[in-house]
Amino acid sequence: MAEKKREKAVVLSQKEIAPGIFDLRLAAGEIAVQAVPGQFLSLYCRDGSRLLPRPISICEIDREEKSLRLVYRVAGKGTEEFSHMSQGTEIFILGPLGNGFPLKGKKAFLVGGGIGIPPMLELSKSLNCEKQILLGYRDNLFLNEEFKPYGSVYIATEDGSAGTKGNVIDAIKENGLKADIIYACGPLPMLRALKEYAKEQGIECYVSLEERMACGIGACLGCVCKSGERDAHTNVNNKRICKEGPVFLAQEVEF
Repeated sequence: MAEKKREKAVVLSQKEIAPGIFDLRLAAGEIAVQAVPGQFLSLYCRDGSRLLPRPISICEIDREEKSLRLVYRVAGKGTEEFSHMSQGTEIFILGPLGNGFPLKGKKAFLVGGGIGIPPMLELSKSLNCEKQILLGYRDNLFLNEEFKPYGSVYIATEDGSAGTKGNVIDAIKENGLKADIIYACGPLPMLRALKEYAKEQGIECYVSLEERMACGIGACLGCVCKSGERDAHTNVNNKRICKEGPVFLAQEVEF
């Protein structure tokens, strides 16, 4: 596992790509060199009254340029602060954090829902296999065009404004899709449905769990989920999402 580093990053660019969704590019030094698909960063606010960092998934990695792309939703005061950063702004980051997706050569579903879509982009670039990419939205689309060079893209929207009306499971069934492995990130109802679908179909399923985090390094136990195995850190049946995750084999954890 890559060594975690706290570094001063510099904003290369930022823009709003959908209502409340921001595309941030950072010069991130060795953190970018070490990062893998599925990991995340902790970003520290410049406002000293907000002590805890904010975790944001990595969307894209450019190791040659030593830069990272983050696509995030404004959800509180911390991310609101980040949304006003412009080119040249300096910000402290910690990373790369957590465990990423295993890269297997099986025919795959890559499934992203809402703000769980961004981390699937780097994964789609990194996997060497046949990829069927399923993107679930409430309404406004973002990033969907960027996935097209890396696999067949299928869209599901709650209001039916694009692609399949419904959810990603509806899109799988409507298009008669098959796969040998699932990689997924998004809201818990979507992940639960995919976990059940994978169990029914007898296929592997890896999920990236989204959770409110405090320390981001596994010390505070603020982001645990139940598991079948006993955790060596706490000696109880749980896993720390920020430390042992955020990516888990779906059948090993309860959510």
